[in-house]
Order: sequence, then structure tokens, then C-alpha cells
Amino acid sequence: MNSGPINSGLPAGPTAVPDVVTAIAGNASVIPVWRNDLGGLTFRLERKGDDVRYVKWVASGTPEIDLAGEAMRLAWAQSWARVPPVLDQGSDTDGAWLVTASVPGQSAIAPRWKAQPTIAAEAIGRGLRLLHESLPVDECPFDWSIERRLTRADERIAGGEGPAQWSSEHKHLGLTEARTRLGDPPPIDRLVVCHGDACTPNSLLYDDGSFAAHVDLGSLGVADRWADLAVATWSLGWDYGPGFDGILLDGYGIEPDPQRITYYRLLYDLA
Repeated sequence: MNSGPINSGLPAGPTAVPDVVTAIAGNASVIPVWRNDLGGLTFRLERKGDDVRYVKWVASGTPEIDLAGEAMRLAWAQSWARVPPVLDQGSDTDGAWLVTASVPGQSAIAPRWKAQPTIAAEAIGRGLRLLHESLPVDECPFDWSIERRLTRADERIAGGEGPAQWSSEHKHLGLTEARTRLGDPPPIDRLVVCHGDACTPNSLLYDDGSFAAHVDLGSLGVADRWADLAVATWSLGWDYGPGFDGILLDGYGIEPDPQRITYYRLLYDLA
């Protein structure tokens, strides 16, 4: 699903803390750090002398966010990739939650990296290449294929979604044209285990500007590597402004592929 900058980001104003998050925190400080476009919240739990933890929470009735599925993906990926260790996951009548340990690094949208986007974009590309080369496709039980995502796109269209919910790049297409284009995908370049939401905030960087870790892997699964690369380059414009696509691709070690980039950005928007 499109998670561009319009509705996702740091919570604006006071944020109500769900009861379960308060209970998990105990005497730790609870700091809201993110709200996504579906109302999902992320909190940072800090306690003196203790490790930092993060809690994701989403209200019941939000099937687009599957925290149990994300917990399974993180547990699987941590054998090969730098991802947050899962500490707890559960649900009740109000919602679901996922508790993870912190990992070293700072989000690529932290102020210091917004001030140094060239360094950050290259590191994001290197980190994505590392992820794609580290996770074993043959052992991955998770699917992020075009076929599966088209089913989701059709569900969203049947539910009444359309150009009004799409990014500005695609609004002019209309439902029929957009769906027709998605029905004609480019050939697979290389199957990898994709991140599934390789937007700028989901890469963490060390202080020296090198790649540190990935977070938010709720859609991780096997797909063409361009399903990640198209979104990773697209999101640089949301967070840094135009002109950094090529730097990320150089960091990854690949030439631009306009056809696949165009296709997978549209698929991301609709599915």
C-alpha cells in the first residue's frame, strides 16, 4: 500500500497511548515516534539502565496491518539479516501489538541524514543489496508476488478505492487504464526476498553513514528485486527531494530500469 509522506510520519500533537502499551511499558517512558496512514502507532519505550524497546500497535479492524505476520517474518529473517528481534506479539479486543528490541542505527529520515541525502541514499542502496543477497529465496515461506498483490489491488478497487487514494503520478490514469497496465507485467529480472516496504524511513544507518539495519518488514516476501527498488527510489523524493534515485541504484550496483520502475510503483500504489 502507498505509504507516502502525506499521512505517515511523526505524530502531530498529543497521542493517546493504548492501555496494552502502557502495561507493556511498566515504569518505562513511552514516546510516540510514528503514525502510519492507517492509524497504526509506534512507541519507543525507554527506561534508565534498560534496553530500549519499540511497540507497534494497531486497532482492531485494520486487516491491512498484520503484526502477527510481521512477527513471523522478523523471526525468520533474523537468521540472515539485520532486523529487530521480536520480544512479544499479541492481540485483544482493542487491537494488536508487536514488541521488538532496538537495533543500532538511526532512521534514514533523521535530520542528520536529510541534511546529507547523498550519503544516505547510497547507504540505503547498499543495504537493500545486502538484504537481497542474504535472504535465501528457496527457504522463504512468504510470497509478495505480482499475482498475490493483484488480488489485493482488486479487493481495494471492489471496496471503492480509486484515483482519489493514489499518488499524484497515477491519478490521471483512471481505474480501467491503471488496472490494464497492471495486467501486463514486465518479465521477472531476479527473484529475491524483498523487504516489502523499502521506503526511506525503514532503513537505519550508523553514525558513519553506512547501512545498519532494516525495520518494518510486514510485507517481506519473494518477488522481483525491482518491486523493492522501484519503491526505494520513489520514496527518496518524498523525503529528500528529487535527484537521488541514481545514487541509490549506484549503491545497489544496478542500472535504472524505467519499465520495471514504472510498473512496480503503480502496483505499490494500488495494492
